[in-house]
Amino acid sequence: MLDDLDTARRPLVLVWEVTQACGLACRHCRADARPERHPDELSTAEGKEILDDVRAFTEGQLVVLSGGDPMRRPDLVELVEYGTDIGLTMTLTPSGTRSLTGDSIEELAAAGLCRMAVSLDGATADAHDAFRGETGSFEETLRAARATTAAGLPLQINTTVCAQTVEELPAIADLVEELGAVLWSVFFLVPVGRGQILDPVSPRRAESVMSWLHDIRAEVPFGIKTTEAPHYRRVGIERRDRSSDDGSQGPTRRAGIVAGDGFAFVSHTGVIYPSGFLPKAAGDVRRDDVVDVYRTADLFQSLRDRSELSGKCGVCRYRNVCGGSRSRAYAATGDPLASDPLCAHVPDGWDAQAEQPDIAGD
Repeated sequence: MLDDLDTARRPLVLVWEVTQACGLACRHCRADARPERHPDELSTAEGKEILDDVRAFTEGQLVVLSGGDPMRRPDLVELVEYGTDIGLTMTLTPSGTRSLTGDSIEELAAAGLCRMAVSLDGATADAHDAFRGETGSFEETLRAARATTAAGLPLQINTTVCAQTVEELPAIADLVEELGAVLWSVFFLVPVGRGQILDPVSPRRAESVMSWLHDIRAEVPFGIKTTEAPHYRRVGIERRDRSSDDGSQGPTRRAGIVAGDGFAFVSHTGVIYPSGFLPKAAGDVRRDDVVDVYRTADLFQSLRDRSELSGKCGVCRYRNVCGGSRSRAYAATGDPLASDPLCAHVPDGWDAQAEQPDIAGD
């Protein structure tokens, strides 16, 4: 359970970007992926050493193999099988390309993969393919999604929220249900990599999207989570308080998962970051133990100390259940402890003119 997770000791999620190679040119790509693999990419042996180290976090530690497109690594099945054999929970976020065949998905399932996540950023081929920069990506993604459930693997759908995709969300939600996904992960754009050319939604629009997600969550057969939008929890608490009959008010749960606090990231060349969307290095697996870096590095410790937050995030009563996106704060200001410019909430007593969010949108 999340409420039992001690994020000072271990992350809920550790992401290893196994490669940045990818055949797509997605408009939001954090990695700014390229067709070819990097010559200094971690080797199979180094990857297995990372997995050995990660096992020290906890039995069953969740590991996400990401990219680029992890299917570009010929040793991917070997890595999944190795991680599974040593007791890790191995999951995968491949790209929607022809490399993700039914046979390859069945092979990954046989190796012990626990979940597959594919991305849908439009409800039609025209919308999705334009966003992904590849004609046919929509159909390939739908085919892969259906092959995933056919192989008995739980399916997760990831969707980016920005000005170009926000109107598609209701129709995408229908597709998520049609495909039999167990979870819809809704990612609110962080302007890093190629994502810097995209337009984010405004704080007000983000708030309305989060309210809508809370509205539908009881009606849909899949779970809903947000990524880089921890104020989704604050929106839920405020809605609960407005409808409460017992007079209960305010935050009641533990801190939300944000970069460096419940989340860690290892790049394709071994650099350790709080998140792939917060590219501020804290170590390198070729010389450092990832568990030690997560637990003791100054950057990670500061991100877990909500009293160090500045701006309106620092005085917000919801900082311990939200904390704001540290990645977006870093992208907007260069300071990972600054306020999240996507949040519309104004804490009591806060001078709204004291800081001007550096964010565009509708």
